[in-house]
Amino acid sequence: MTPYISSVVFSSVWIQPRFAYIRAESIVNYHFTRRCNYECGFCFHTAKTSYLEPLESAKKGLALLKNAGMRKINFAGGEPLLYPKHLGSLIKFCKEELQIESVSIVTNGSRLTQSFLSTYGKYIDIIAVSCDSFREETNVKIGRGTGAHLENITRISELCVQHGIKFKLNTVVNRFNFDEDMNASIAKINPFRWKCFQVLIVEDENDSSDTLRDARKFTITDEEYERFCKTHAHNKCFIAESNKVMKSSYLIMDEYMRFLNKGTGEPTPSILEVGVSDALRRVHFDKDNFFLRGGVYDWVKTPEFCGTTMSDPKLDW
Repeated sequence: MTPYISSVVFSSVWIQPRFAYIRAESIVNYHFTRRCNYECGFCFHTAKTSYLEPLESAKKGLALLKNAGMRKINFAGGEPLLYPKHLGSLIKFCKEELQIESVSIVTNGSRLTQSFLSTYGKYIDIIAVSCDSFREETNVKIGRGTGAHLENITRISELCVQHGIKFKLNTVVNRFNFDEDMNASIAKINPFRWKCFQVLIVEDENDSSDTLRDARKFTITDEEYERFCKTHAHNKCFIAESNKVMKSSYLIMDEYMRFLNKGTGEPTPSILEVGVSDALRRVHFDKDNFFLRGGVYDWVKTPEFCGTTMSDPKLDW
C-alpha cells in the first residue's frame, strides 16, 4: 500500500552483503508466554493459557530450529519479562551454545531492569519496546500501562546504549494515535528501527465481543494509516507495516512450540512432536510480504559473533 516499505527493504538486502542469502524462514518469533501485565485493547496474542514450556524442552525446540537453519530468534509474548530467569536462560543458550546470529526481545518495558541486563545483556542484540503514543493519557486509554510508560521508554533507550544493545521501537497505529505527530519524540530517543504497524484484526483473537480483546474500536482506514506514514516517513528509522504486508508474513511460534496460521486455520503440531520441516509444510507463510516489509536488516550488534560465518547460503529449511 505505502511506497515507504520497498525502499527500506532494498537497502537492507543490498547494502548489507552478509545478509544477501537470508531466507524468510530463518527468522522465528517465539511467543513463549501469553501472560501479560498490560491490557492493550488491540492485542492479538492474548492470555488464553498460562502454559510455559519447561526449560529443557524449550531448549530442545530451539536447537531443532537452529539445526534447520534459524539465524534470528525473537522472544515475545505476552510479556516475556514476567519470566526473567526462564527468558535469560533461553537467550544465553541461544548465544552461547547454539550461536544464533541475532537474539532479540519484544517487551512493554515495565519489567526490564539494570540487573537483568547486567546478567544477560551481552547475549541480546536488539530490544524492541512497544510504545503507541508520546502522550501518556493515550497510552493509558489504549491499555499500555497506568501512567509511567514513557518514563520506561526513556530509561530503556539509555540502558540499551549502556549495554551496547540496539534499541528498537514498535508502534501500533490505531484510532487513538493516527493523527499524532511523533517526530520530535522519535528524534530524541533515536531508535535504530521504528516499526509502525497498522492495527490488525485477527479472527478468533481480537475480532468480537466474545474474544478477550475486541480491537474493532481501534481500527483505522488505509487512508488514515497512510496519513500517519506521510507525517513520519522522513525518519531514517521509520518502517511502515500495513495490514496488507503484515498478515501471514511473520513465522510465529506459540507457547506450545507450534507455528501459528494467523486467521487461516489451526496451529501446526509442535516442532517437538513432528520436527521443524514437517511443521513448516503445514503453515501458511507469505515470504514475499516478509521481504516487502523489511524482514531482513542489520540485526547483529557487532559485525561478527564468536567467529560465526554470516554469508553461508546453505540452509536446511
